[in-house]
Amino acid sequence: MSNVSVLPLLEPDAVVPCCPPLTERPLTADEAERTAVMFKALGDPVRLRLFSAVASHEGGEACVCDISDVGVSQPTVSHHLKKLKEAGLLSSERRGTWVYYRVEPSVIAAMGALLTGAAKGA
Repeated sequence: MSNVSVLPLLEPDAVVPCCPPLTERPLTADEAERTAVMFKALGDPVRLRLFSAVASHEGGEACVCDISDVGVSQPTVSHHLKKLKEAGLLSSERRGTWVYYRVEPSVIAAMGALLTGAAKGA
């Protein structure tokens, strides 16, 4: 019997944009809450580095063993990765003793749509 536990990855269509482009209309209170959670998670330099490391890693996913060199201890890396997952920015899958993280393309697309609309209005 294998002790490998696999956590489900989000399906690309499972992540929907949190809200319309910023220039389309004012955000509702709920949309602002969801968006603030995402930006708050990315507002920490270590989390932003981890998110960037996962997003830019070859194959679209990264083992925690490949991205943990961000100048903080391993438990702190785990804490920051958990915060990114809670914000809906990362998904993960356990393979043996390692956890692999992925930024779903739909998350990047949703973030881009939110901000691209703001750039068009400038």
